[in-house]
Amino acid sequence: MHIEAGVVQGAKMLLSYGTAIAVIGTTVKLAIDNLKEDGILSLVLKSILATILVFACFEILPHYAVGISEVHLILGTTIFLVFGIAPAAIGLALGLLIQGLFFAQFDLPQYGINVTTLIASMLILNYAMKSIVPVGTAYKDISYSKMLKMSIVWEGAIVSWVAFWALYGQGFEVANLANIFSFGSAYMLVVLIEPFVDLAVLSVVKLFANNKCNILFDKQLTNCKAI
Repeated sequence: MHIEAGVVQGAKMLLSYGTAIAVIGTTVKLAIDNLKEDGILSLVLKSILATILVFACFEILPHYAVGISEVHLILGTTIFLVFGIAPAAIGLALGLLIQGLFFAQFDLPQYGINVTTLIASMLILNYAMKSIVPVGTAYKDISYSKMLKMSIVWEGAIVSWVAFWALYGQGFEVANLANIFSFGSAYMLVVLIEPFVDLAVLSVVKLFANNKCNILFDKQLTNCKAI
């Protein structure tokens, strides 16, 4: 989902700065809420782990340039389920920033675009979860069909945002539309993989789950009780 350099140029980049400020501001609000509920140590540790996983997804897992962006297996739903919305959003922002600062400086000018795409998609997933997962359900008990819905929402949101940036930057020319279609088609294949990763992770959680909360994981992962 790293949009190619030059897709959005000049004064049009101003919009990405505004959207980046908006999603980062929302992330700060979510972090404050999480801080009040779980404490600073839990938030910091979960955010660090989420950042490491996001960075690994960007730099270690295979990724391919397709059309106007790149296809990554970011495991956004996995990170969301295990760590919660605030650490997941922080991890996305920091993982992307670390990659840009130290490994892909050519992506830094597009940071506002890419961080908007990621965090806005995570916020959409968080909102959709209210209708996908019944209130009070532990994430470890989510079925494959619900996992698939989550993956479709997450990946679909990313594809939609990338398409928006491409259309905003390059218009409705045939070549641009073809590139968007190529990227979208390739990216949605990830939908077939991500639910299995989620189920594998949650299967491990079930093996070791108990009724006591762990500061490294989101409380709803097991519907644990505070110690």
